[in-house]
Amino acid sequence: MATLEAVNVGMPADVPWHGRTVRTGVHKRAVAGPRTVRRLNIDGDGQGDLAGHGGEQRAVLVYQTGSYRFWAGELGRDDLVPGNFGENFTVDGLPDDEVCIGDRYRIGTALFEVTQPRVTCYRVGLRMGEPRMAALLVAHHRPGFYLRVLEEGDVEAGQEIVKVSTGPEAMTVEEIDSVLYLPGHTREQVERALRIPALSPGWQDSMRTLLERADGGSGAASGSAALSEAATAPPPAWPGFRPLKVTDVRTESRSVFSLYLAADDGSALPAGLPGQFLTVRVRPQGGGPPLIRSYSLSGAPGTGTYRISVKVEPHGAAGNELRSRLRVGDRLEAAAPRGTFCLADGDNPVVLLSAGVGVTPVLAMLHALAREHTGRRVWWLHGARDGTEHPFARESRNLLASLPDARSLVYYSRPGPSDRPGVDYAEAGHLSAEAVRGLGLPVDADAYVCGPTVFMDGLTAALRDCGLAASRVHTESFGAGPAVTPGITHPSATIAPHRPAGPPGTGPEVSFARSGLSVPWDDTQGTLLELAEACDIPVRWSCRTGVCHTCELALMSGAVRYSPEPVGPPAEGNVLICCSRPAGEVVLDL
Repeated sequence: MATLEAVNVGMPADVPWHGRTVRTGVHKRAVAGPRTVRRLNIDGDGQGDLAGHGGEQRAVLVYQTGSYRFWAGELGRDDLVPGNFGENFTVDGLPDDEVCIGDRYRIGTALFEVTQPRVTCYRVGLRMGEPRMAALLVAHHRPGFYLRVLEEGDVEAGQEIVKVSTGPEAMTVEEIDSVLYLPGHTREQVERALRIPALSPGWQDSMRTLLERADGGSGAASGSAALSEAATAPPPAWPGFRPLKVTDVRTESRSVFSLYLAADDGSALPAGLPGQFLTVRVRPQGGGPPLIRSYSLSGAPGTGTYRISVKVEPHGAAGNELRSRLRVGDRLEAAAPRGTFCLADGDNPVVLLSAGVGVTPVLAMLHALAREHTGRRVWWLHGARDGTEHPFARESRNLLASLPDARSLVYYSRPGPSDRPGVDYAEAGHLSAEAVRGLGLPVDADAYVCGPTVFMDGLTAALRDCGLAASRVHTESFGAGPAVTPGITHPSATIAPHRPAGPPGTGPEVSFARSGLSVPWDDTQGTLLELAEACDIPVRWSCRTGVCHTCELALMSGAVRYSPEPVGPPAEGNVLICCSRPAGEVVLDL
């Protein structure tokens, strides 16, 4: 008979960590006497980050005394006491390789149901003083699990744990944890998991994504690597940078020009996917470190050549360098086409929305649709200041005219005297969220949005208001993406990326392409993630130990060394920055 050995609670607190502050409830202490367990919590307990912990599906975390004994030996620890792993219930029995998702247990007067394994969170490592802990829990198949409260009641240490029923499919906590986080799962396992009603909605979504990526031929192997958005793109067509020859330079608008690029030897360049970008390395005429920038492919895919289009800003170093120096016959160093903002196959409607130079990736999508003579309904929605700032106006009109079912709406915020309403533009004003809501867009459409951040945020919300599922709304940002830093409290002001404080490092150059920043590696930083954080570059992470793949991104050039080795490798051409250091000069899509 399993036994409840300890009841542990703790309220969220601000904890200093690596020069920052973490809001966490991971510090639990055993309490004596009965405690009431309610739908969301045990009395006296709380969670600091409700996005990853707590809530109805994760009301109570369970960890076993058997695992405590294992870790005492594995880690050489003699100081482990109940609550050290952040659990609410320390139990004797209920091992992860026997307890199944959907099992129900009665403890005291409360009834519980097993919903999912513990998530891979860095905060258990913070609590244990062992940064590798999240990875170790997965690698050694000892995650622990969460309970949902079916009937509220009182519990107390020393009570017996009575099994009431067994979950369908008999899928253990250990097995489903391995399906999600480790390589080598089978389709049958994922389908079994999805037949378990008690599995938490978050894990159901992850299992559905595993199936979708498998059906779509994703390059990711399996496990959490298959969940990474960065892993959905095919591997790069060539490693690092190669010289491409400039075959033409054309002005597209007052501030945008295009570069036409071909292979130096005249061979056909590998096709990029419609919506992908090209990262180029520009060596300034006056010397200094190279400028690394990414520009969307704007031409028709599959022609054997590339076209990238560049907006020249008054103080844009790379754009001005390219416009003033590059001529036909010159060479430009470029990495292979990358990116996951790509036109999906299908026969459902397509909505292409853009503002300003954000037209470039969706124009490549329009080229692809026209080239295949698609029968899909296509909506083209674009916003510009006026005709002088409307690149590719004639080109897009001609492409739309070639499609059997296309509708175009162009908005000029400040039309000029020579701009013709009904010809050059449809409406005076901004392409706004209100305008989109009034268009009656089909809810089964795939929408692709590119432009300034405020524009994308507003239109994304409007598209969801129109009934489009979040999975059908795709966005592309030219700069750094939104950060994912669970539990970290931030200052109110956003800090622009910058060189780290203190003396410069003496290691190889690390270039952050989206942030326009290159800095020498500093051995005082443990990982590429820590270097990016020191530069205040927005980053995405959760486990920080190579398990969850939240930090996975494209490695544009160079190689890395891992320490520790990730539980599962990233997709080809990608990197996990949370557990890697540069082996030489590297360029990251960050």
